[in-house]
Amino acid sequence: MTKILILTGDAAETLEVFYPYQRLLEEGFEVHIGAPEKRKLQFVVHDFVDGFDTYTEKLGHTWDADVAFKDVDPADYAAIVVPGGRAPEYIRNDEDAKRIVRHFFERNAPVAALCHGPMLLAAAGVLHGRTSSAYPALQIDVELGGGVFENGAGVVDGNLVSGRAWPDHPSWMREFMKLLAASGVTPTEPALASAR
Repeated sequence: MTKILILTGDAAETLEVFYPYQRLLEEGFEVHIGAPEKRKLQFVVHDFVDGFDTYTEKLGHTWDADVAFKDVDPADYAAIVVPGGRAPEYIRNDEDAKRIVRHFFERNAPVAALCHGPMLLAAAGVLHGRTSSAYPALQIDVELGGGVFENGAGVVDGNLVSGRAWPDHPSWMREFMKLLAASGVTPTEPALASAR
């Protein structure tokens, strides 16, 4: 079965992990959650409140990681997804997470990044000259990483599809599905509904 890896960790935004996870399962891909360690992860829920300068955060769902970054052979995967939340702030310091990201950019393979996800891409050194969306407060991070910031919902630059946050899911994932198809990445199994 064609496999796709989600790179995340504790304090990832619940919706930003589960939406692509379930959408890709629905299409028939095998989806693995990669994290610094293979253990139960604690996700969070970010929301937007009128009059509040930034997002609020509450505890979200827990979910088991399938594989530790150090054990990932990126050649086993056809694409990666980097959701947001606060997880990218610390997984960007993980050498294996950066190794995985570099593999996909070196091979021009599909990458989807949302919200704070481009922080990992910047740390991996793959944003130079690339256009990326992100949570708007991260414009400076994209630019310091050598990228060009675009405040958009489903921004496509070659093998990269990016967006600002979970409200961008429909545009972001629609463009990622198009990129997968254009790259010849198709599920090897019929679409399925799966629950752990």
